[in-house]
Amino acid sequence: MHPLAKQLFMEMALARNSAKAAPMQAYMKTDQPFYGIQAKQRKSIFKQCIAEHPLLDLNEYQEVIRTLWDGEHREDRYQALEVAEHFKEFRNVESWPLYENLILTASHWDTLDWIAGKLVSSLVLIDPPRFEPKLIAWSHHDRMWVRRASLLAHLHHGDDTNRDLLGDTIRLLMPEKEFFIRKAIGWVLRDFANTDPLWVIQYARQYEEDLSRSSRSETLRHLDNDDEL
Repeated sequence: MHPLAKQLFMEMALARNSAKAAPMQAYMKTDQPFYGIQAKQRKSIFKQCIAEHPLLDLNEYQEVIRTLWDGEHREDRYQALEVAEHFKEFRNVESWPLYENLILTASHWDTLDWIAGKLVSSLVLIDPPRFEPKLIAWSHHDRMWVRRASLLAHLHHGDDTNRDLLGDTIRLLMPEKEFFIRKAIGWVLRDFANTDPLWVIQYARQYEEDLSRSSRSETLRHLDNDDEL
């Protein structure tokens, strides 16, 4: 096992807080146990460990992420994503298969949104012809969380947003009654409204009868009153 993963496992075990573990697990509605370590302390542990055990190449980067992702506790997965996000020099097209595997195995919004919005989203812009077909495939996937990722992977694209693909993906998933899909639709539209509010308003008006109430509410949250439907 790589020294960074080993150190993270050890420090997390030492910082375990049983009183907080059960409520954290209940909140996420998961069978996976928690150490009971909250974000501020977890990030402090991460900074300490990477200072002692930096990663030197892509193989180490991917090995540590996989090892932590397969850990017993939920916070092990959070540390895997801290590693994935921190080492920007390894966030390249060669890491796509790893990120896709994380998407396919993520079990809730706490990890899925992190992967899709912070790792996959930026990578899609590096080579759209290569990665946008992946997003299309995800939008048809059996797992709801993967379909959610097909939406959130458009976050933070600004003027480089593929409007046609974004619109098509939303239309495909619009009929779904799943809360996390409806919220993702609103979220990605709200994010793009920071760049092109007119497009978002026109799109929302065009599909006013089809957008769910939660999608509409999320979309319009920060638009001016004069722009509301």
